[in-house]
Formats: sequence, structure tokens, C-alpha cells
Amino acid sequence: MANNKQQIKRNVQNEKRRLANASFKSSLKTAIKNVETLVKTGDKEKAVEALNFAYKKIDKSVTKSIHHKNYANRQKSRLSDKVNAM
Repeated sequence: MANNKQQIKRNVQNEKRRLANASFKSSLKTAIKNVETLVKTGDKEKAVEALNFAYKKIDKSVTKSIHHKNYANRQKSRLSDKVNAM
């Protein structure tokens, strides 16, 4: 347990950030899964739209320092390969 005021405030800030990051990660995973399901159904138009949205989310996660740039590049490459193979 924190004993001083500064550490108490820090704990509150860390918890807020943890929840915000968890929410963002969840929305990113959902966006990626949407692309994958649209690829399976075979709807290329919607898959491309979903891919653009997933790209936006992935890039934002790097900007917010939630994910590493190599993770982002790997995910973008993997998704684009799936969509292009349709």
C-alpha cells in the first residue's frame, strides 16, 4: 500500500491507463477478427474496408505505445496477405 500522496496519485493514474489500454487492445483484436471473418465469407469489398479500419487501429496502437512497431507491421502484413489471396 502506498504511504505518500504522490504514490497514491500514481497508482490511480496507472489503473486508469491500464483500463484504457485494455479497452483499446480489445477493440483492436475485434477489428482484426472482423477482417478474418470477412475473408472467410469471401466478401472482398467489405474485407478491404475492414482492413483499412484495422490498419488505422494498429497504427494508433503504435502511436499510443501500446504495441511495438514490429508487432504492427507483422499484423498488417498478415492481414493484407489474407485479403490479397481472396
